[in-house]
Amino acid sequence: MPPRQPTRAPLRGFALHFSLYKGRHNHILWGPLFSLDTTGCCLYHGLVAIKVPKDLTDCRRFFLEPQHPKQRQYEALRSFFVDDEPSSEVAAHFAYTPGSFRVLCHQFRRDPHPAFFLEPHHGPQSQPQKSAARDLIVSLRKQNHSSYEISEMLQQKGKPLSPTAVQEVLRQEGFARLPRRREEERPPRPRPTLEAVADVREFSLRPRTLTTECGGLFLFIPDLLRLHVDTLAAPLPGSQMIPAPHALRALLAMKLWCVERKSHVMSLVCDEGLALFAGLNVTPKKSYLSEYSSRLRPSQVSGLLAGWQRVAGDQLFAGGLVQP
Repeated sequence: MPPRQPTRAPLRGFALHFSLYKGRHNHILWGPLFSLDTTGCCLYHGLVAIKVPKDLTDCRRFFLEPQHPKQRQYEALRSFFVDDEPSSEVAAHFAYTPGSFRVLCHQFRRDPHPAFFLEPHHGPQSQPQKSAARDLIVSLRKQNHSSYEISEMLQQKGKPLSPTAVQEVLRQEGFARLPRRREEERPPRPRPTLEAVADVREFSLRPRTLTTECGGLFLFIPDLLRLHVDTLAAPLPGSQMIPAPHALRALLAMKLWCVERKSHVMSLVCDEGLALFAGLNVTPKKSYLSEYSSRLRPSQVSGLLAGWQRVAGDQLFAGGLVQP
């Protein structure tokens, strides 16, 4: 016997909902209310609000008995000039005296632009900044400049426009997008540079002159030597490229120089003074510093703090770390 196909008997209905709002009854028709699936015993419930339309008599009354003065004038003049109704009947129907209705017709015939309807208020149809820079944008594009280059040149000339706004002007003028240029075809400008990888084996103490923003760090070197920081860093993880003492000094330099987050070190990776303080050729990047912090176990951190307290305790409380 073939399997019995599931049957579904939907039950649908409508209900009229009455609500009282501000002293008036609102009649809202709701439907469909529900449908019932007899195979799964599931009740599907959904409500859709359908407002009851106005009565046709009310719609006719809106035109035949206008309430707004301008609409009343319009309907009266239309009845007289279009429907050819007598002036006295129109005046009586729309509650005008015969004399006032004749004056209304007289003014209407001599008014070249009678105002019976409100004009929609449009927003600004022009953009002063784009209009002022349009000719300059066109001339720069003819010199094969991109939208970004044109935006920078406008900024220098005191007519700031974003690259998107420049592109909109060019599109309106019929210019297509420039083909993608090779790196050597682009104008010279600051670009991302590929910096060296931190490696203690590339560190050099050859005599040279350097400029640094972190010169104050070197005031802490005598105290680091007195506290034997390299001995304290021995239990910490390290590698051949960045041994544990160098990693600790790199992280300590960030704290001493008030670098709040590891990601903020990227603005100092080219600083030779910061790398010299850590004993490396360059400062480790944020990826290494974040990974190194995650590699430290709680026991290693507790051991480092205990060793620091053991070494620095006597000298700290005795004032040995403060030089006269």
